[in-house]
Amino acid sequence: MKAKAVRVELSDWQAAQPLAAPIRFTVFVEEQKVPVEMEIDEWDPQCVHALARSDTGDVLGTGRLLPDGHIGRMAVLAGARGLGVGSALLRSLMEEARRRGHAATVLSAQTHAIPFYQRHGYVVVSGEYLDAGIPHVDMRCELPDRSAPG
Repeated sequence: MKAKAVRVELSDWQAAQPLAAPIRFTVFVEEQKVPVEMEIDEWDPQCVHALARSDTGDVLGTGRLLPDGHIGRMAVLAGARGLGVGSALLRSLMEEARRRGHAATVLSAQTHAIPFYQRHGYVVVSGEYLDAGIPHVDMRCELPDRSAPG
């Protein structure tokens, strides 16, 4: 499978939950040992959720955009990693943030994922800290106004 075969759909939590929650539980709870009670939170109903699908319709990954421009819960199934799924999700969420008028997006990145986010224009804006026992840093990406002449 190639990245161009990935299609990203945006939806609310009610529509996304049956497909997004199992991916998040697989990646975060099963693989990374995040406590199950931390995974689904009060923010989910307020977020825009992204689902990445293969050309056959299989859901390969998910992420969310919070109302304040934070991107989070980026999760790609193990068999789909390295195929452009995460990039497709991130680009879609960044474009949605831009469409909603955000000048920048911010996220909490696991430290191993810093190079991935840097390739998309993010810069580290905090020191390292633990979240659910996993080292993280905060990252930020300015979103240029594509409607401005230039």
